[in-house]
Amino acid sequence: MFFKWNICAIIIGVAVGSIGTLFHYLIDISAKTFANSEQQMVWLLPLVGIVIVASYKACGMDNDRGTNMILISVRSEEKPPIFTAPLIFISTVLTHLAGGSAGREGAAIQMGGGIGYWIGRLLRLDGKDQKLIIMCGMSAAFSALFGTPVTAAVFSMEVISVGAMYYSALVPCVLSALVGYCIAVRCGVEKTFFQLSAYPDITIPSVVKVTLLAIACSLLSIVFCITMHGVGNLLKALYKNKYIRIVVCGLVLINLTYIMGNGDYNGASMNLVNQAVLYGRTMPYDFIMKLLFTAITLGAGFRGGEIVPSFVVGATFGCLVSQFLGINGPFAAAIGMIAVFCGVTNCPITSMILSIEMFGAHGLIFFAVAVATSYMLSGYYGLYMGQKILYSKDKAEFINTSAH
Repeated sequence: MFFKWNICAIIIGVAVGSIGTLFHYLIDISAKTFANSEQQMVWLLPLVGIVIVASYKACGMDNDRGTNMILISVRSEEKPPIFTAPLIFISTVLTHLAGGSAGREGAAIQMGGGIGYWIGRLLRLDGKDQKLIIMCGMSAAFSALFGTPVTAAVFSMEVISVGAMYYSALVPCVLSALVGYCIAVRCGVEKTFFQLSAYPDITIPSVVKVTLLAIACSLLSIVFCITMHGVGNLLKALYKNKYIRIVVCGLVLINLTYIMGNGDYNGASMNLVNQAVLYGRTMPYDFIMKLLFTAITLGAGFRGGEIVPSFVVGATFGCLVSQFLGINGPFAAAIGMIAVFCGVTNCPITSMILSIEMFGAHGLIFFAVAVATSYMLSGYYGLYMGQKILYSKDKAEFINTSAH
């Protein structure tokens, strides 16, 4: 069994890692193309929207549930449609090219899970093994895109059913994530890492300040999830026709881009994270505008992910609040980034590992405090409706509820 899963994991890692690396470069090219001609490229949004809606409809996936479908397929007998990977690949690249405000990890999870499932079919794996191979694909794709292999492996096992880790997937997920990461690095993809300029001393006042920041971030994560789901539901209620919805929202995003005078909130907006984490600089409205742009983009039907936008919202908010708490700006931005990520994904172990892979282990105690606080106080809200939260966050009892 050990050798069987090593072989399967390597196959998945090579296949998904290679496609994930190509995806990374195409997203980068799209982002740079948009950045060079923001005021012109943004006018492509309505056209790109029509192409995305028509593509999903033509493939019989006009009611696609995105990442939720992949999560549900691990827990049930549902199967990811064969067109999941190519559609999310192409539509996410097009969304970034036209300046839609979205991340790429949602695409990575769908792409990796979809490819993993169909490779499992080719390898004639049974139903239970198929679930593990889907998680392998998720791990390899996430790792190739972010350069965080341990985070990728643990996230794939933790995000599906919070409170019950799929430890049977540990070996294949770790190996496939490692292979995907090695392929990406070999092809020149740089891992996501920030060198923080300073950490506070571990004292009661500093821990209290980090706790206060984490409390604020937990509330922000609730707002983030409510806004993402609420705007999407509102747009669906206002515009039943998907073509009209995505065209109208594309025009709204064009106007918002012109009003803001720049493309800071289009695409992934990692420049805002860099400004906050590296230099402690942010505008008071950055986190609000990024949330608004992303909610409209994904609610309209454009494709991408929510995790990178949550990074942006968390980092800019943390940097802003640092001025009131008397905390070093870049350090607070890093805490905010991890705390909001934890709140919206309900993945505390993943969040702590992510803090190490992104910022180093020196400040782990502060990140652990922030993650624990955010996880407990963010309630049962989450980005993914297909996620199951199996145990209460404040009592030792089984609850088995879906994130909302």
